[in-house]
Amino acid sequence: MMIKDYYRPQTIAEALKLLSETNSRPLGGGTALTQLTGESFSVVDLQSLGLDTITESANLLEIGATLTLQGLLESPFLPSTLKAGLTLEAPLNQRNRRTVAGALITCNGRSPFATIMLALDAKLTVLGKETAVHALGDFLLAQPELLKFKLVTNIEIPLQLKLAFETVGRSPADKPIICAALAQWKSGRTRLALGGWGKVPTLALDGTDASGIEEAARTCASGAGDEWASAEYRSEIAAILAKRCLKSLSIGILE
Repeated sequence: MMIKDYYRPQTIAEALKLLSETNSRPLGGGTALTQLTGESFSVVDLQSLGLDTITESANLLEIGATLTLQGLLESPFLPSTLKAGLTLEAPLNQRNRRTVAGALITCNGRSPFATIMLALDAKLTVLGKETAVHALGDFLLAQPELLKFKLVTNIEIPLQLKLAFETVGRSPADKPIICAALAQWKSGRTRLALGGWGKVPTLALDGTDASGIEEAARTCASGAGDEWASAEYRSEIAAILAKRCLKSLSIGILE
């Protein structure tokens, strides 16, 4: 890794102008950039843009893109289920550096945090020449195309719904071999997301109710074999975790 130039813009407009230049990269917590090798690029430091806030309004929680994972974990607004996922996401020293947007942009399928956020149908605001709002599921599948010369400014999740999370790993503190996150709205809308393999977490169910949830989980994980676990194992455990999540929803109300 070789940094050619370092910029610290004071406004979002200035940051977008710098990011539109060839081979420039945003700098949040810096954990992703340190993994790059054999490249020369300019960095655009985002820490002066005021994107590290968290705001609760009505039934929504708006999370600034550069808020650290630890800052999010310590927020009084955050549901306990999501806090559990953040604890598994990274150890304390990494949570103090990694940003919320950075964690989602660079996540893989084993990310508990991204799995829960996918179940919550999180929305990301992306600024470029125009402002666009993307569902996290679409964003994970389409980026980096969605981020070319653009900037994530905030992430929005719903509150006042039920949320459950179950995981299986080699140890209680390990990244999951398989995990399940289940969100259910007052309207009955139910979303089940599975993680533990692949490039990104997978949406197994998004329906008007929870009917067929075990079969949906089993089918979703039916091709999820890798060096960590067989597809057969994940498929069966996915159904079990989905059932556990559904059972625990009555005590998983976000407030």
